[in-house]
Amino acid sequence: MFRKSFTVAVMVSDPKASVKWYKEKLGFNTLEDGHWVVVWPKGAPWKIHLCQGKLEPGNTGIAFYCDNLAKTVKQLKDKGVKFAQDITKEDWGAYAMIEDPDGNVFWLM
Repeated sequence: MFRKSFTVAVMVSDPKASVKWYKEKLGFNTLEDGHWVVVWPKGAPWKIHLCQGKLEPGNTGIAFYCDNLAKTVKQLKDKGVKFAQDITKEDWGAYAMIEDPDGNVFWLM
């Protein structure tokens, strides 16, 4: 259902300055594609998504990657998992959002 890779959002004031810091100071790999700005250590199965601004209430900024989003959403719905956002398609890809019992929201991508 879920892959071993994931991202965690970190809120920053200036994504370009943050990318430079992670690259130059920590030696992280970087990827910049519009809003999608990520950094990670070489070989890591996880990435940090550098987001400018503030997270919405409940949004953890944590995204789990799925091999098949539609299949995973169906499996989770069959188990009674609450969805904050059903499958939504954007020009950069598709996602859904689930809520834990405390209202913490996680992304599925």
